Amino acid sequence: MAKICPVMEASVKELEERILRDGKVLGGGILKVDSFVNHQVDPMLMDACGREFARLFAPVGATKVLTAEISGIAPAVTTAIHLGLPVVYARKTKPITMPDQVYLTLAPSHTKGRMVELIVSPEYLANGEKVLIIDDFLASGQTILGLARLAEASGSHIVGIGALIEKIFEGGRDALKSLGVPIHSLACITSMEGDRVVFGEPS
Repeated sequence: MAKICPVMEASVKELEERILRDGKVLGGGILKVDSFVNHQVDPMLMDACGREFARLFAPVGATKVLTAEISGIAPAVTTAIHLGLPVVYARKTKPITMPDQVYLTLAPSHTKGRMVELIVSPEYLANGEKVLIIDDFLASGQTILGLARLAEASGSHIVGIGALIEKIFEGGRDALKSLGVPIHSLACITSMEGDRVVFGEPS
């Protein structure tokens, strides 16, 4: 069963304060956090968030952290550091160094306004892994579902899902309930009307 957002930890408060100070609501459900998450990265903030994810997901026994390039890499890496695990990130283009046979799925990108490929090499996602998915946003849930499909195609299974920021009003948590794993988001947004960000918890 999916879980509600955790109680207010220091990292959660810090993330919320940073969203209010430096985040920009661009309209159309898009929140720009480029200055501290996914273009310019605040490593201290990401480390604090990774430490909190590691605390929340310590009981699930993950063997690998999975994310999507590029925005999910920073929180995934810091989470993995605190759990002592490797990170795999799904590529959106296939490099020539990747084997011919790969795990590939499509997922809609809210910011790009089109479908994007998610590609993982079978060299790094093997049968029987216990996969923890960490991403920057949980919105519609489609990117995370795409990552879950890649893990399942490899014979692995998902043991948890974490997101730095959840836009509750887009319904992604409900879309992920069928996976039956713990879901933790550090900053949960209930609305973004005008340029105002309102935090809350999933119902």
